[in-house]
Amino acid sequence: MSRKKAKKIKFIGFLIILLPIFLFFVLSNRQVEIDSENSQNSDAQVLNTNLSPISGLSCQNYNRRPIAVMIAGDEVARPLSGIQSADMMIEMPVIQNEMTRLMAIYVCGNSLEIGSIRSARHDFISLAMGLDAIFVHWGGSYFALDQLKKDIIDNIDALSYSESAFWRKEKVAAPHNGFTNIEKIIDQAEKLGYRLDNQFEGYLHCNLTTNNLQPTTKNKARLTIGYPGLYEVKWEYDFEKNLYLRFRGGRPEIDYLTNEQVSTKNIVIMRADSRILEDQYNDVDVEGEGKAVFYLAGEEIQGKWSKKGSYASTKLYFYDDLGKEIEFEPGKIWVEIIEPNKTVKYTIL
Repeated sequence: MSRKKAKKIKFIGFLIILLPIFLFFVLSNRQVEIDSENSQNSDAQVLNTNLSPISGLSCQNYNRRPIAVMIAGDEVARPLSGIQSADMMIEMPVIQNEMTRLMAIYVCGNSLEIGSIRSARHDFISLAMGLDAIFVHWGGSYFALDQLKKDIIDNIDALSYSESAFWRKEKVAAPHNGFTNIEKIIDQAEKLGYRLDNQFEGYLHCNLTTNNLQPTTKNKARLTIGYPGLYEVKWEYDFEKNLYLRFRGGRPEIDYLTNEQVSTKNIVIMRADSRILEDQYNDVDVEGEGKAVFYLAGEEIQGKWSKKGSYASTKLYFYDDLGKEIEFEPGKIWVEIIEPNKTVKYTIL
């Protein structure tokens, strides 16, 4: 055998020996890539299940029990602190033809300051119960306090825990100087033995994998809600940001903590009758059912709301006119409760 032929055979033999080793490393690296992809997909799936039951946004506190805080609507209390970080806001008249009050509901947010905190009204209690929330307030009407004495809802009253869970801000006139934050409320709830894990079934959302849904229109729009005088609310839809920007009393509503205009992804107009109690309180029919209109991604959807029972832990449901439960955009939900005879106007700009 020639030397040249021997070298060729030797080289082929060398390749035969190296080939299995080469294939082993290639296949091993591919398996690592596959395992890494599967791990990333698994992590993404876990992340997409860690969603606030109210806003549908992913967050660390997704399984935390909602905290519902009564907040002033008065002009003198503005700008309010911490309302932009709430998962949900509910606004309704507490004195007929005069003022509104708000309830901020937190799951994801850990606002460092919330307020000003105001007294409970009985209508809000039922709504907080339907969210499985811990109800936070500073005193209340005797209609509300009579219900709270029955222990129908876990609640934290600043009249009892002003030193541990609340504080009063200097240079802010009473009674609008009462504030709290999530950390203090959680700490007080633990001391009271309240359950802190979420059991609220939540709302439906139209997309669980991205928060950057495309708006259905490029039209700017304005929604005017006929609360009286300085309580009148306007929302302007910004299609580029796919957000509704809030105005109140003719001025942008600013969150004191961020110094930015308050915004929301979803607006619910909830029609409900009301009546005056003892010439000073309002009694709003937030139990039963009634008409509703929904605004999300620039779209107007007709429908209704429904809440069964009397002071029951039943969910406040929202349906379209075909009876299908509304699927909200991932993001904050702002519920505006107003009487059927009050003006609500939606204008395409």
